[in-house]
Amino acid sequence: QVSLVESGGGLVRPGGSLTLNCAAAGFTFDRTAMSWYRQAPGKERELVALISSINDRTTYVDSVKGRFTISRDNLKKMVVLQMNSLEPEDTARYFCHAERTPYWGQGTQVTVSS
Repeated sequence: QVSLVESGGGLVRPGGSLTLNCAAAGFTFDRTAMSWYRQAPGKERELVALISSINDRTTYVDSVKGRFTISRDNLKKMVVLQMNSLEPEDTARYFCHAERTPYWGQGTQVTVSS
């Protein structure tokens, strides 16, 4: 059974950090590119970061470059999004996604506020 389970969201002050984790199961994780998306109220879901299944090549949306880092552990079947220097504009629900599949996690809320 396929599952993607996110954890690590919460409330943080501007300038703070959070680490999001995604535990995957039920598909060939090490052959699948993985990504994090986010969706803020009233806005479309957007790609935040992607990591390929080959050579761990990464891609980021411009607004998070230099602040967020995506990584993966194929043995543990985990994808991690390290978020630093968080800004109020980063407030959204964050979703883990297995690229080129219909698999999504349920999301975890990140709120950046003073």
